[in-house]
Amino acid sequence: MIDTRDRQLLEHIQLGLPVCPKPYLEIGRHCDMPEAEVIERLTRLKQQGLIKRMGVIVKHRQLGYRANAMVVWNVPDHLVKQLGGHISRFSFVTLCYQRPRYPEWPYNLYCMIHGKDKATVLNQLDQLVDACGLSGFDKDILFSNRCFKQRGALYKNPALANG
Repeated sequence: MIDTRDRQLLEHIQLGLPVCPKPYLEIGRHCDMPEAEVIERLTRLKQQGLIKRMGVIVKHRQLGYRANAMVVWNVPDHLVKQLGGHISRFSFVTLCYQRPRYPEWPYNLYCMIHGKDKATVLNQLDQLVDACGLSGFDKDILFSNRCFKQRGALYKNPALANG
């Protein structure tokens, strides 16, 4: 179960960790907690499954990666786990996951490839297709045109919901 201090901590970290040598110490200063308590609470919340993961959100466009493609595949459901495992091993694949099919959208396996230019992404995709034996499966390549939002999820504090 989470308490008020856990909620305060979760609210504070949902916008990201501070970029500094001791981020948990800095968070503790804002939440009036010692660094050790911040680490202990975050560890417990992760073990309880209330925090799924903590990771970095890289602003890839600011790093010069201008060609970003979501590749969607229509693969047999019984092969999704196997193929997804192969695809996710490539360093240029930043996301790989399964989604349900829909009558108007038959794709069930998704992966994101970032590159500095479109030609690089297409070459990487060719490598992926050859190495993973994906040439026989329907796919679509969706290149992004704009970036609207790039951050983790935000959760409203239940204590503030009524006021």
